[in-house]
Amino acid sequence: MIEMKVDDMTCTSCITHVEVVTEPGSGAIAATDNSASQLQIAIIGSGGAAMAAALKAAELGARVTLIERGAIGGTCVNIGCVPSKIFIRAAHVAHLRQSSPFDGGISISAPSIDRRALRAQQQARVDELRHAKYEGILDRNPAITVLRGTARFKDGEHLIVQMTAGGERVIAFDRCLIATGASAAVPKIPGLKDTQYWTSTEALVSDAIPERLAVIGSSVVALELAQAFARLGSKVTILARNTLFFREDPAIGAAVTAAFRAEGIEVLEHTQASNVAYANGEFVLATNNGELHAEKLLVATGRVPNTRDFGLEAAGVTVNAQGTIVIDQRMRTSSPHIYAAGDCADQPQFVYVAAAAGTRAAINMTGGEAALDLSAMPAVVFTDPQVATVGLSEAQAHLAGIETVSRTLTLDNVPRALANFDTRGFIKLVAAAGSLRLLGVQAVVPEAGEIIQTAAIAIRARMTVQDLTDQLFPYLTMVESLKLCAQTFTRDVTQLSCCAG
Repeated sequence: MIEMKVDDMTCTSCITHVEVVTEPGSGAIAATDNSASQLQIAIIGSGGAAMAAALKAAELGARVTLIERGAIGGTCVNIGCVPSKIFIRAAHVAHLRQSSPFDGGISISAPSIDRRALRAQQQARVDELRHAKYEGILDRNPAITVLRGTARFKDGEHLIVQMTAGGERVIAFDRCLIATGASAAVPKIPGLKDTQYWTSTEALVSDAIPERLAVIGSSVVALELAQAFARLGSKVTILARNTLFFREDPAIGAAVTAAFRAEGIEVLEHTQASNVAYANGEFVLATNNGELHAEKLLVATGRVPNTRDFGLEAAGVTVNAQGTIVIDQRMRTSSPHIYAAGDCADQPQFVYVAAAAGTRAAINMTGGEAALDLSAMPAVVFTDPQVATVGLSEAQAHLAGIETVSRTLTLDNVPRALANFDTRGFIKLVAAAGSLRLLGVQAVVPEAGEIIQTAAIAIRARMTVQDLTDQLFPYLTMVESLKLCAQTFTRDVTQLSCCAG
């Protein structure tokens, strides 16, 4: 049996010395270089979950074979988190140069946008981070072998790898982690597949800013990119099947909708496209609210797990109706010795969740027992104002049978927001009735992502709103809004001095 790992960045010449032959399922590896027998772990993928698992497994003494069919680093560094946040930040700077709360005293001027230059800067940083945090680390770790190729299961103990450079290899493993990520979901709208629509991948590498952009979608990716393109010069129209962020507290969608409309972004709620066509250089969308024309069309309606064509059935790995791999709290699948983590598994699709799951999967694959607790998982949407949440919303708490008390603080009560002349948004605290233990926080606040971890720690520590009130928060910071909102449970904060303790 041959044991190796395949990833998307290492040449095949570096693997010849670790080729091994054993009896199937024996778990004892006789290496050609006469090294001691070690646990053999195969990992499919090279993104957040895969990298975390590979590094932890190697640290714990395992031999790791990483198998990657695309770019090393997966979605986050290559086509997701990193390029999108660079793009969004550039758009934020462009926006401030032409519109800010201080326009009365600082002259404004519409910036000239060189999209090609911005894209080159963006890609250079992506390449730099991929090499520093993925490729370089893998190259320097002798316990990890990286292969480029496409893996599929032969059975519950072997992988068949179609090598990118040609040929096929059989990989034996004692344990295997599936960390294959997810891809953009594409709705079944008549005519759509016959057009050159964008997903986020194409949008982020576009050479130009379209004059008119239609966006189908109402959640994270759709709204982050819609606002960024609008700030860089596109006339943007969003088609929301329901309302923006309809799965969240209704106040979140309402606040973001108001902010978007104030910037000139058209938000069409309860609007669906029934047909998409491309003619005479433009997209034509037939909707229940009339016909819409746009130069480009961005489809951002969620992501689907990459679980097809890996032969999961041959290994006895169960997926749910959405094609997501079913796992337990320890990342184990339905098949003995096979684990899954990240966006291909039934976990929240955040890279930090994937990395945490990958680390714990490695611990469990090497004989440990580690679970992943998502009860205080923070989430951030990089719109402006940002949306950040952690813990339970009121609706989620009530579904769980928990009685709640909540308070909402608008930002015109927050000194930092007043000093910034930007009072868009709110912060909301949800507490258990009686004990007033903090259960959840929802915030629509500029830089909300910088305050939500404090809330997550408070929830993890089972703090009450009084505990928050008793903490020292630095004055003229946005995180002070947590304390101010906590104070509203017992007093009228409009009657307090600026930094009242």
